[in-house]
Amino acid sequence: STTTTTLPAGPLSPLDGLPVDDPLLLERRVIAVKIDNHWNARPQSGIQEADAVYELLVEAGLTRFIALFHDTDSDYLGPMRSGRPTDPTLLKPLGATFTISGAQVWVINRIVSAGVPLIGEVRPATFRVSGRFAPHNLYVDTSALREYADGRDYADNPPPDLLTWGPWSDDQGVPATDINFDWSQGLQVGWEWVGDRYLRTTGGEAHDWVDQEGENAQISTDTLVVLFAPRYTAVPPGAGSSVPAMDTLGTGKALVFSSGQMREGTWSRASIEEAFTLVDTDGETLTVPSGRPWISVFPDSRTVSW
Repeated sequence: STTTTTLPAGPLSPLDGLPVDDPLLLERRVIAVKIDNHWNARPQSGIQEADAVYELLVEAGLTRFIALFHDTDSDYLGPMRSGRPTDPTLLKPLGATFTISGAQVWVINRIVSAGVPLIGEVRPATFRVSGRFAPHNLYVDTSALREYADGRDYADNPPPDLLTWGPWSDDQGVPATDINFDWSQGLQVGWEWVGDRYLRTTGGEAHDWVDQEGENAQISTDTLVVLFAPRYTAVPPGAGSSVPAMDTLGTGKALVFSSGQMREGTWSRASIEEAFTLVDTDGETLTVPSGRPWISVFPDSRTVSW
């Protein structure tokens, strides 16, 4: 016989499917912040307080994160870095307000033309910290960013469900407790299931977060979602430099890791207005168990192994 975990009672967060203590926190916008993942930016701060995180490729084989805050906030989140062309394609369905430390003019134009509200460096919501060197020293307070967004009359609407939340029965996945992401020759990321969460390593070393008081712990998440997509080079229409980007429209392979198990499927969507739809190998909805998701938009020419 198979057992299924029951869904928690009460209002659930659209970004992680978990119960929320204060339902009023579900009635507001998502604040999305672009987070640096250069080696001089580690350990990051505030990332552990996000409802969900996107990870995607930038230049030099490195990745950056987009931390999503809906029913949560962080008063010490960073380091923040600049935007890229793929970002608005991920944020548009959520109606998120996006905070970045600038970008090339043509990239900013692409974000704005996609209808994604933008915030740059604004005091006191963004601030430089001592003990870090620029450009890896810009931090934010998401509550202050919400106030700034209110002052700009940005839409303050709650997001739809990020994924289709639903439990798995015991026999639905294959065992997968050590997962390796071969992002690039210079970036190997591991996630290990330790019985209650996945712990992150970068280059074989524990990848930590640190808070304002200097307390640190290893970056962890409840669920891993991998969306394989074609990498291409985004070329500016005029002045500017080309950057790596991901095509997040159409369809591609998807992997979901939860509780030490993996299920495979396919993602699809026809426009950046839509959330990603996941189906399993039988064409049925591929549900994602409740829990904080870490979503990797991963180059389909590279490998994820377990």
